[in-house]
Amino acid sequence: MNRAFDELVAEADSVSVAGWDFSWLEGRATEERPSWRYQRLLRGRLAEVSSALDVYTGGGEVLAGAAPFPPTMAAAEPWPPNLALATRLLHPLGAVVVATGDEPPLPFADAAFDLICSRHPSAVWWDEIARVLKPGGAYFAQHVGVIYLRELIEHFVGPRPHERIRGQLDPDTVRAEVAAAGLEVVDLRHEQIRLEFFDVGAVIYFLRKLSWVIPDFTVGRYHDKLFRMHQQIETEGVFVTYSSRVLIEAHKP
Repeated sequence: MNRAFDELVAEADSVSVAGWDFSWLEGRATEERPSWRYQRLLRGRLAEVSSALDVYTGGGEVLAGAAPFPPTMAAAEPWPPNLALATRLLHPLGAVVVATGDEPPLPFADAAFDLICSRHPSAVWWDEIARVLKPGGAYFAQHVGVIYLRELIEHFVGPRPHERIRGQLDPDTVRAEVAAAGLEVVDLRHEQIRLEFFDVGAVIYFLRKLSWVIPDFTVGRYHDKLFRMHQQIETEGVFVTYSSRVLIEAHKP
């Protein structure tokens, strides 16, 4: 095998993937950003409310970048390795971090928050969101859309039928799903984005961090396909795939 390949694999397979900080990929991969700039919009909404909840906060990095917070600010996260990261980052900024499960209910009282927000939640429970929002409150979030890394996934597992992943929003059906929970969509935007990987180590790190993309991914299991990807990147300079993002704002009457 190629020595450069072996070194890239060893490095990417050993680095920590805790939290939601992707700075390790700087210079090795790029992800196009949607035009609406979610974090900037979130900062404006947090400035207008007295209580807010960030669900699936990860390591708290996105929420921290939208500070300052309202008087009551909570962040919820189900994955234990992220909880310590989020606590260290968000507590000094005035947010309490709460451990949740991967299934409802949310551990909060009815009508507890003016705003519920999230960037790339792994699941969305519309009935629970409606329950914990105050009347007149809003859900504001950026979700993964229906276009989802097809070129990357099919390189490893071959052609497969479309499967909707948890947390993925289909802009053609989400209005009905939201309405069924008693909420009303007031803003809905959908954009395709381009992702570029400049070395195979970046791909390994990405797939380890986003473990749901290829659930059985390990370097050992996909070693030969990783090497073929390495050869392709060496020849073409980049591996390109596409995803999409959905910005949604829904209000509770």
